[in-house]
Amino acid sequence: MTTSTTSAPSEVELAIGGMTCASCAARIEKKLNRMDGVSATVNYATEKAKVSYAGEVSVPDLIATVEATGYTAREPEPVRAGPAPGDGTSAASGSAESGGDTDALRPLRQRLVTAVVLAVPVIAMAMVPALQFEYWQWLSLTLAAPVVTYAAWPFHRAALTNARHGAATMDTLISVGTSAAFLWSLWALFLGTAGTPGMTHPFELTIARGDGSGNIYLEAAAGVTAFLLAGRYFEARAKRKAGAALRALLELGAREVTVLGADGRERTVPTAELAVGDRFLVRPGEKIATDGTVVEGSSAVDASMLTGESVPVEVGVGDGVTGATVNAGGRLVVEATRVGADTQLARMARLVEDAQNGKAAAQRLADRVSGVFVPVVIALALATLGFWLGNGAGPTAAFTAAVAVLIIACPCALGLATPTALMVGTGRGAQLGILIKGPEVLESTRSVDTVVLDKTGTVTTGRMTLLAVHTTGATDEADVLRLAGALEHASEHPVARAVADGARERLGGTLPTPEDFANVPGLGVQGVVDGHAVLVGRERLLGEWAMTLPADLARAREEAEAAGRTAIAVAWDGEARAVLEVADAVKETSAEAVRRLRALGLRPVLLTGDNRAVAASVAREVGIDAGDVVAEVLPQDKVDVVKRLQAEGRSVAMVGDGVNDAAALAQADLGLAMGTGTDAAIEAGDLTLVRGDLRAAADAIRLARRTLGTIRSNLFWAFAYNVAALPLAAAGLLNPMIAGAAMAFSSVFVVGNSLRLRSFRPVG
Repeated sequence: MTTSTTSAPSEVELAIGGMTCASCAARIEKKLNRMDGVSATVNYATEKAKVSYAGEVSVPDLIATVEATGYTAREPEPVRAGPAPGDGTSAASGSAESGGDTDALRPLRQRLVTAVVLAVPVIAMAMVPALQFEYWQWLSLTLAAPVVTYAAWPFHRAALTNARHGAATMDTLISVGTSAAFLWSLWALFLGTAGTPGMTHPFELTIARGDGSGNIYLEAAAGVTAFLLAGRYFEARAKRKAGAALRALLELGAREVTVLGADGRERTVPTAELAVGDRFLVRPGEKIATDGTVVEGSSAVDASMLTGESVPVEVGVGDGVTGATVNAGGRLVVEATRVGADTQLARMARLVEDAQNGKAAAQRLADRVSGVFVPVVIALALATLGFWLGNGAGPTAAFTAAVAVLIIACPCALGLATPTALMVGTGRGAQLGILIKGPEVLESTRSVDTVVLDKTGTVTTGRMTLLAVHTTGATDEADVLRLAGALEHASEHPVARAVADGARERLGGTLPTPEDFANVPGLGVQGVVDGHAVLVGRERLLGEWAMTLPADLARAREEAEAAGRTAIAVAWDGEARAVLEVADAVKETSAEAVRRLRALGLRPVLLTGDNRAVAASVAREVGIDAGDVVAEVLPQDKVDVVKRLQAEGRSVAMVGDGVNDAAALAQADLGLAMGTGTDAAIEAGDLTLVRGDLRAAADAIRLARRTLGTIRSNLFWAFAYNVAALPLAAAGLLNPMIAGAAMAFSSVFVVGNSLRLRSFRPVG
C-alpha cells in the first residue's frame, strides 16, 4: 500500500464511515470514478472502498474526495497473519473486534430504546380517544420531543449531509416528514387551538378542509422514528459481521509455536515472532504454525480445511506443509519458509476480502425509489403551498395542506416493510435450521440459476468411513474387523480411526488390545492381536513380507481405487485375507437435496479439491452430470470457478463448509454455509444451514425467495397508501384521523402480510 504519486497503477483499500444506505455507497463510488485514472468499488456491507489509481492521484486525494462527498475515509489496518493471543483484528474488520462492534452499536441501541419507550404512550393516546385526558396533548409533546430530536438525530444528520451535496435519500424524507409533523404540532399547540385544555382528536373519518390549527401529529413523528430506528438497528447489527469471516480465518492459525534453538533447546513464542528459516516442533494433534518444509520426521497431515482433500496427506523430510493444517500423526520438525502476510492462510484471507469488496452492493428497493419519491414529494409540498396561497386560501390553510403532504408521505409502513418480513422470515428459518443474515441476501436468491456444491463436508460427511469389507472365501468378516480394527485402534492416522470406528460399530463391542504394535511410515501398521501376526496397510506392506493379494482381492482393490476410495489390505499369519474400502461417505440426504435444487430451476455443479475419480463417483451417486464436476482445485481456483460461471452470465449460489470454501462463498452471488463447518465459512456465507443437511439449501432458497416476495409486496403497499393519500393531502382534505387511520391500516397490513411467512413449510 503506498501513498506516493506514481504512474504505475496502485491499489488501496479505504475504510469508509458515515454511510447510512446503499445509495451512499453508490454516491461515493460515482465521485471516485470521476477522478482521472481511478477505478473504485464501494461496498456498503463491509464499509470498504477498493480503489485502483494511477497518474497524479494519491491516497490523500482519494480520501479528500470521499470527505468532500460528506463521508469519512481512512486506510485500514493491514492484515495480520498468525495473531498473537487476543488479537482478532484484520483489514476487513471495518471496526476493531467484536467488542468494538458492540460499542459501535450502543448509541443506536440507546436511541432505539428511548424511541420505543416514549413513542408507545404517544401513539396510544393519539389513537384511543378514551385515553385523551384533559392535558394529554402536552404529555404527548413532552414524550415525543426527545424522540424527534435525540432518537431521530441520525436521520437528521444524514439528511443535512445529503442536502449539502445536493442529494435526497430515504433519510431526507424521514427527517423532513418527522420534523414537519413535530414543528406543525408545536405551532398548533402554542399558536393554534390544539393546546386548549380538553382538546381531543375524535375518531372521525370525514373528508373536510380545515385550517389545521387544532391538529397535532406527534404520534406520526414519534412512531415513524421508532419503527425506522428498529430497522436500522437490526440492519447495522447484521452489517457489523461483514468482516468476521477474515477474523475467523486469521484466528485459525496457531497462536503459539515451539521453536528449536541452535542448541536444540525448545522455547515457546507467539507465532507472530516466527521468522523465515526458524525451525519449530509440531507434536501430534497440533496445528502447524506457518508454511514450511519438513526437515525431520514423518506424519499424516490433515489439510482438508485448505485443499478439500478428504484423505490426509503423508509428509516426510523435504515435503512442504501449510500453516493452520493439523498434524494427525507423528512428531515433525519444520523449517519456516513463509511467515505473516505471505502465508497461504493470509493469502486466503485476502481472497475472501477481495471477493467481499468486489461483490456488488445490493441496492435496496426503498432507497432506489426514494431517489425519485423524495424530490417529488418535496416539490409537491411546495406546489401545494404555492397553489393555496395563490388562490387566497390564507397562510394557515395553505401551510396545513403543504405539511399534510409531507406527513402523509412519511414512510411509517415503509419502515415496517423490511424489518417485519425479515423478522418473521428469519424466525421461521431459525426454526427450520436456516439463518438469514440480512435483507441484502434475499436479493440474490431471486436470480440464482446455478448452485456450486463443495464435496467434502457438504455433499459428503467430511470424515473417513469404513464402507466395505472384501474377504477371501475362507475368511470370516468378523475376524477381519476384530483383528484389523484392534490394530488400527492403536494408530492416530485418520484412515486407521475410520477402520477402528467401523469395526467397533459393526461388531457392537470392544476391540482386543494389540501387542508389539509398530507404525510403518507411509505404508501402514503391524503387530500381534490375539496371537496372530497382523498387517494392515498398503499392498506394498504385504509385499515386504512376501505376500500378494489373491485375484479376487486384487480386483476389489482396483475397483475401489477406480471409484476414488482408499483400499487397505489386511493379512495375518502369512496370508492376505481381506481388502477394506475407506472413503468420505456421501450423506444419505444429498441425492434428494440435488433433486430439490433442480426442481427450483438450479443447475448443480460439484466442486472439490479431491481427485477426479472420487469426485466422479460422488457425482454419479447424487445425480450430478459428469460435465458439471470440477475436481482437484485449490482455494483460489474455487474462486476462479465461481468467477468463470458468473462471467458466463450465470447467477451463482455456493454451498460449502470449510475454510477452503470461504473465499468462494464470499465471491458467489449467494453463499450458503453449512453450520457444521468452520467459523470462517459460516461468516463468509449469506445463509447458514444449521443442521448440516444439504436439503436445507433448497428450503433456504425457497424461504429467502418467499421472504423477498413479501418484502416487495410490503414496499409496494406502503408506497401505494402514501401515494393514494397525497392528492387528498394536497387538496387540504386530510384530517388527522384519516391520516392516523391510513397509517395504522397500512402498518397493520404490512405486519399481517409478513406474518404469513410463519406458514412456510419445507418440502417433503
